[in-house]
Amino acid sequence: MPDRDPKTGPDATAAVDPRVRRSREAIAEAAIAQFIERGYRDASLDDIARLAGVAKRTIYNIYTDKEALFRAILGEAVDTAERFSVEVAATLGGTDDVETELTAVARELSRAVLGGRIVPLRRLLISEAARFPEFARDYYERAPGRVMTTLALGLNRFDERGLLRIDDAEMAAEQLAFLVLGASLDRALFEVDGPPTEAVEARAIAGVRVFLRAYAAT
Repeated sequence: MPDRDPKTGPDATAAVDPRVRRSREAIAEAAIAQFIERGYRDASLDDIARLAGVAKRTIYNIYTDKEALFRAILGEAVDTAERFSVEVAATLGGTDDVETELTAVARELSRAVLGGRIVPLRRLLISEAARFPEFARDYYERAPGRVMTTLALGLNRFDERGLLRIDDAEMAAEQLAFLVLGASLDRALFEVDGPPTEAVEARAIAGVRVFLRAYAAT
């Protein structure tokens, strides 16, 4: 979890304490496992505390209640998307070597989405979208939606410089993201271990090449 204060409980001011970070990490891992296995309604804070190796009151001190815990752990996926978007927005479209730059972005996008806990967090949110529709919408806008907007801005820069020919940057960004990540993400959502890293990278590189053939400037 990020070190910044999630503002979810009375212990929030202690978020920089390494002991709190360790407890938060253990609680998040246990909560994801319980929410995925049992669903939000049937997941028990008692079981989460037991799996995390912490007292139940520690969960209340850090997160206040079960809903705040649920929202906080899903916020990790939003934080990852926002960090990726900030980094990509600063550079995408700024060089003349379009293939090299897009390939680097494709690899980073694959690592960001398929690495860590993003896939299980997506599984969890999908399973509970009907219970938290406003949170699901907010997640989409701030995570996948923000990434698409960032890619579109970079592709527009390439178009303005005559390095690509793009009429609809938003659609092109969606197509690029699916070519790079779509098949790997679909497999990861349905497979416990997910696709092998080398297969993910191969698809990302091939996806960029297909995209460039479609949007070449000449």
